[in-house]
Amino acid sequence: MAGGQQRGNKWKNHFVAASGEFVGTFFFLFLAFSCQLMAFEQAGDQAANGSISSSTAIYISLGFGMSLLVAVWILYRISGGLFNPAVTFALVICGQLPPLRGLLLFPAQILGSIVAAALVSCILPGDIKATRTVLAPGMSAAQGVFFEMFLTAFLVITVLMLAAEKSKDTFMAPIGIGMALFVAELAGVYYTGGSLNPARSFGPCVAAADFNTSHWIYWVGPLLGSAIASGYYRFVKYFDYEEANPDQDSAGADEIV
Repeated sequence: MAGGQQRGNKWKNHFVAASGEFVGTFFFLFLAFSCQLMAFEQAGDQAANGSISSSTAIYISLGFGMSLLVAVWILYRISGGLFNPAVTFALVICGQLPPLRGLLLFPAQILGSIVAAALVSCILPGDIKATRTVLAPGMSAAQGVFFEMFLTAFLVITVLMLAAEKSKDTFMAPIGIGMALFVAELAGVYYTGGSLNPARSFGPCVAAADFNTSHWIYWVGPLLGSAIASGYYRFVKYFDYEEANPDQDSAGADEIV
């Protein structure tokens, strides 16, 4: 009887966590897509090559970074606040998330992105197709893959070191994660669209019923970035990184009773 109840509780917890990932991914991307669509609708200051200007890129970056920051802070106690298949993949291969939980969170994240893009398309004027992630003029597919890989690695190592790796500063992790996405978007919005998240790229393509030929980049690049960040995380954990720079989390002698 106890074993059956335990299994029931496990599936209940998986369901609740998946619901948190759906809700969090939805609100994160609903707000971010809305910001991006508004920026494109109002931006008269395009760059000379017809692409977005730096001021538009900054606004879009701020929309994505702050939307993620708030969504993670609200929902991290329910599901961990991942909202990204690349982050989920990293936590699974680092042993921070059970594989079964990862498999259940993945479709919740994808569905949250699709619903967010579809509702933005229905509610707001403008073409949701504009929010797809595409390469800038002059960017090759190989350049796009590697750029997305390194940007995602930066975001994922932030999640691993601030959230997965527990310390007295863990409760502040949502701020670090949101700021990491903001900085990565500043670099990436112009060149690749700044995906760092397969769900973020997939949702608008479904809502627009139009997959660009370079869409595969936004799966391969982020997943490679997750693998790189996870490898480095395992490396520093294996060699007890705390010993390399000790007492960084110390409260100080004046706070020791």
